[in-house]
Amino acid sequence: MRASYFDETARIVKQLVSTGVKKIAVFHQNDSYGAAGLEGVTRALKGANLAPVAVGTVERNSTDVAAAVRAIGAAAPEAVVQVSAYKSCAAFIREARKAGYGGLFYNVSFVGTQALASELGRDARGVMVSQVMPYPYGGTSPIAREYLDALKRAGGELQPDYTSIEGYIAAKVFAEGLRRAPRLSRDGLIAGLESIDNLSLGGFHVGFSPGNHVASRFVEMSMLGEDGRVRR
Repeated sequence: MRASYFDETARIVKQLVSTGVKKIAVFHQNDSYGAAGLEGVTRALKGANLAPVAVGTVERNSTDVAAAVRAIGAAAPEAVVQVSAYKSCAAFIREARKAGYGGLFYNVSFVGTQALASELGRDARGVMVSQVMPYPYGGTSPIAREYLDALKRAGGELQPDYTSIEGYIAAKVFAEGLRRAPRLSRDGLIAGLESIDNLSLGGFHVGFSPGNHVASRFVEMSMLGEDGRVRR
C-alpha cells in the first residue's frame, strides 16, 4: 500500500538539493531496514553527483548514539537523513543538538510520526518526516474527510494519525479486491487486486498489475512542531 523507502529517500534528497543543501549525512539502524534507507539516499545523491558526507549507525533496540553523533558531527553536514526507530532517532537529535549541531533532521515514515513527536516533546520543532499517506489531521482531501468522519462515527477516544489512515485505506483496497475477485479464494483475491488500475480513493490513487504489487508512489513532506502537532 505504501511507497518504497527508495521513493521516500528520493523525495527527501530532492527537497534538500533543490534548496541548495549538498552536505547530507545518514544516521541509520544497523539492519536491513537501515541499509535500505542508506542505499536509497546514496542512489538519490548519486543522481545529483553527490554522496553522503558521513554515515553513523545504531543497533536495533538501542539508544546508544554517541559514536554516531561523533562520526556525523565531524563532517559538519547541513542535514541528516535518519532511518531508524523513533527512540534512537530522538536520542540522536537530542545528543547532536547538545553537541552543537544546528542542521536539519529528516526521517522516513517508518519512524512513527506521532511517536517521534511525543518522544521529542519541545525538541521536535522543525524535524521533518516524509509521509506515504494523505495528511490525516484535517479535511484537506476527500479521503481524509471520509476517514475523519468514520473516526467521529466510531466514537470513543480515537484520534487521527498516519497509522490509522493507512489502515483505513488498506481496508478499502482489500474490499475492492474482494469485489473484483472472480472467486473467493487466495488466487481470486490476488486477481481482483491486480485488476485495480489507477483507482482514486478520494484523491489517493492506487493501482496494481500482475507485474506490480506496489499500489502507490505517493510521498509528501511533513514538519513536527514543538507543540506535538504535525504540519504539512
